[in-house]
Amino acid sequence: MSILGVLTFANFNGVMAQTDQATDSAATVQTDTAAAATTIDEATAENTDVTTPADDTKTFHQMLKEKYIQGGAGWMTPVLICLIFGMALVIERILYLNMATTNVKRLLAGIEDNVKAGNVEGAKELCRNTRGPVASIFYQGLDRMDQGLENVEKAVTSYGGVQMARLENNLTWIGLFIALAPSFGFLGTVVGMVQAFDDIEVAGDISPTVVAGGMEVALLTTIFGLIVAIILQIFYNYILTKIESLVDQMEDGSISFMDILVKYHK
Repeated sequence: MSILGVLTFANFNGVMAQTDQATDSAATVQTDTAAAATTIDEATAENTDVTTPADDTKTFHQMLKEKYIQGGAGWMTPVLICLIFGMALVIERILYLNMATTNVKRLLAGIEDNVKAGNVEGAKELCRNTRGPVASIFYQGLDRMDQGLENVEKAVTSYGGVQMARLENNLTWIGLFIALAPSFGFLGTVVGMVQAFDDIEVAGDISPTVVAGGMEVALLTTIFGLIVAIILQIFYNYILTKIESLVDQMEDGSISFMDILVKYHK
């Protein structure tokens, strides 16, 4: 019995030891599995964090479109129309003024050579073939050579005023769009603020989310209106500078033109 008991106890201890080892092995495997899962999750999270900014990156066009929609198409559309029509008039004026630029010294030299030789028709033909307001003014003066220098001077002065008015054509409309763009923006802001206060009243509480969202939408129209006005104002000042340069050419050229006629007039 003692021998059987010793043998039984030894077998029992061996079974228990094997069971404990199996339990420890299973626990170790579970722990390793959990650690591996955690590592995979962390790696996935890191990859997600790394790739998320790339997914959230938006182009300038997309951001502009999003802000346009947030500002409200009803108020952003008039601002956009001001930009489109204003830029159309600006481009038209810039092209016209660039085409109106004339090499006055070269033109005067050709007129002087023809008048000196008594070829008034040749001088007139030279003016007809030269583009720009200066050549048109000179042509009007040459066309009245037979009426005396006094009438020539009157014609040059009168037609100079006509050409100056043509140079300033459409500037009033550009100035109108410069004023309208921020005005529409401010109007949209006021309406948006009223709507924001209505949302606060409906919510029954001054929630920062409601206030911030409403104010952001309200101020977008003003931002876009001011941007449009700034763009148009820059081109408007450039056009004014170009007109002043052409007017100076017209005045200086007219004085030199009259000097030539006085010098060679018979």
